[in-house]
Amino acid sequence: MALFDAVGFHWDRSALPAAVPVHSVERACFRFHKMLPEFVWDAGVLEGNPFTFVEVKTLLDGVTVGGRKISDQEQILNLAASAKRLLALVKSGQFALSKPVFTELNGIVARHEALEWGVFRGEGEEKHYTPDVGLGEHGRYTPLPTLPEAPQLNQIFQDGVLALQACEPFERALAFFLFGALQQFFFDGNKRTSRFMMNGVLMTHGIDAISVAAAKAQEFNEKMLRFYLSKDATEMMTFLLACHP
Repeated sequence: MALFDAVGFHWDRSALPAAVPVHSVERACFRFHKMLPEFVWDAGVLEGNPFTFVEVKTLLDGVTVGGRKISDQEQILNLAASAKRLLALVKSGQFALSKPVFTELNGIVARHEALEWGVFRGEGEEKHYTPDVGLGEHGRYTPLPTLPEAPQLNQIFQDGVLALQACEPFERALAFFLFGALQQFFFDGNKRTSRFMMNGVLMTHGIDAISVAAAKAQEFNEKMLRFYLSKDATEMMTFLLACHP
């Protein structure tokens, strides 16, 4: 199956660099670990979480922050736990662009936030509800329907991951993020989980992880909206490239 058909969208492959700086896996993991509070805060801002950077650091140091909703605090703690688990998987050589890793990370990211977490839509108790993505004045984007045992989602995931193996690691990583965001394999946490998978691919190949800076949250959301509407990932990939250190 052709790459674009398998993932459900297209992009200008010439817009991405032929090569990006590559270091050791240890170096990529060290940088991710050192910048973990920034990564967690940035990810929280993209979700509309009100925690400030200082509050995130305080929470990660094990000190509770007063005056914040428990749900907002739990989202930050889930992001931190997911980041730490990803780091452990990469360091131990256990990370793979696979369903077990994908669902494990979603099970941490979306814990107590999603309708169900850690399973594809239709593989848990809920068999029929199909979530959608709000696109403001442009309406809503509806992914494939939720079906019992998720036969379509599993087939698309399998085909998509297989097709992405033909890409260089940097392109594969960015494309997987958008693949997960578009196909909506889970009831919630799709973009967060898929960004963790993107960074797992990058760090596994000694490439620095990408964080979308909090200051670019509006730009990120605007470009994602256009991606959902057009199924053209070129603009988003160029944006993510600009976010790469």
